[in-house]
Amino acid sequence: MLRNHLSSLFSDHPALIVCERDITAVYSVLSDCFRNGGKLLVCGNGGSSADSAHIVGELMKGFHLKRKIPGASGPLARLQGALPAIDLTAQSGLISAFANDEDPAYVYAQQVWGYSHGCPCDVLLGLSTSGNSENVVRAAETANALGLTATAITGESESRLSELCEVCVRLPASETYRIQEFTMPVYHCLCAALEEEFFTS
Repeated sequence: MLRNHLSSLFSDHPALIVCERDITAVYSVLSDCFRNGGKLLVCGNGGSSADSAHIVGELMKGFHLKRKIPGASGPLARLQGALPAIDLTAQSGLISAFANDEDPAYVYAQQVWGYSHGCPCDVLLGLSTSGNSENVVRAAETANALGLTATAITGESESRLSELCEVCVRLPASETYRIQEFTMPVYHCLCAALEEEFFTS
């Protein structure tokens, strides 16, 4: 499923060929997650927060495919197949309450605990151009403590996330905007391949 999407990705963005092994590894982790009834938790800050929402949007409804629900009738016939994913950056009430009461660096970690303790098939995807965003690092630490698989997409430098995560896609760029420009085609590739795997009969 992934091969054709990788070929298209590398044709459009040849610099990303160096990330092939790690992109493939993230795909494998996510495929296993969804196949075993898990969900994806995504977090980041600033532009990476917007990317978190974007990723969830591609997974929770049709991306390239319509994803009809087999045998659905009534109101279910109006819905689409979904790969369960949660944008941890979107919970503004919870984030502001926790940051006011506790250590703000743990706003995503709290959600990893709340959504995923007792759910070892869940996966965390942390987005951080530096790889050192404190709240994303704390989320990865919490995921590891819970036995989840922590993954990340970062810039090219070694970082706290590259050390903590089972798989880290280190994009071949060091400037924030360039890392962000590479991030979107990578997750579009992953989302398209996952959609094809789970929603092509």
